[in-house]
Amino acid sequence: MPTLRDTIAEDLRIQITTGRLKPGARLPSEPKLATHYKVSTPTVRQALALLQAEGLIEKTQGKGNFVRTPLRRITYTGGAGIPFAPDLQTTIRTTNIRARGHIRTLLKVPSNTPLTEFHCTTYEGETPRSVARIYVPRNLVPAAQLASSSWPGGRDEGGTETQETVTARLPTPEEVTALRISPTRTVLTITRITLNATGRVLEAALLALPSDAADAVFTTYPTLKQETNE
Repeated sequence: MPTLRDTIAEDLRIQITTGRLKPGARLPSEPKLATHYKVSTPTVRQALALLQAEGLIEKTQGKGNFVRTPLRRITYTGGAGIPFAPDLQTTIRTTNIRARGHIRTLLKVPSNTPLTEFHCTTYEGETPRSVARIYVPRNLVPAAQLASSSWPGGRDEGGTETQETVTARLPTPEEVTALRISPTRTVLTITRITLNATGRVLEAALLALPSDAADAVFTTYPTLKQETNE
């Protein structure tokens, strides 16, 4: 038997999916919804949390709950580092840090090795679509790139190899803030390691995208063996 929370969520869900509540429309306040459905405010809040987790509504601090404008899906192409599209804008911020913890392990460098962190956020209009943190040992980053805060990709030290791990999980508090999503909304995360021909790690990238509006595509090319006649 559906709970009051589920019944309220379903009623609002139908209004949104049938267009009675248009994208961008502000929902009535939680006390007004509680009065309308004859339930407590916490019950309404639970119903709204379900819709927020489904990506149907979004909560703006101090303003209320709004019907979310459907976002088109974006595609991450294996090895790209961050998703690119003609209408996506990317902001990049650099910071000098020291290698510690998980990042030190990914880069396989001694503790406190000087690193440059590239913090990249892609936007569709004003809506954040992905966040990435790219870590590079400072002795591998050209000074010109550091000065211009440009993206570190494009180095080639005699051929590179990319290793990527894809995971679906709940977002971290930092990702919730950066992507402006619910803490119950799943994110697609990609950990990408780039190595040179000698096995040295050139950079490590940690990318997160809301999983309900993103795809990851990886292309594998078969290796052809050359036959020899003896």
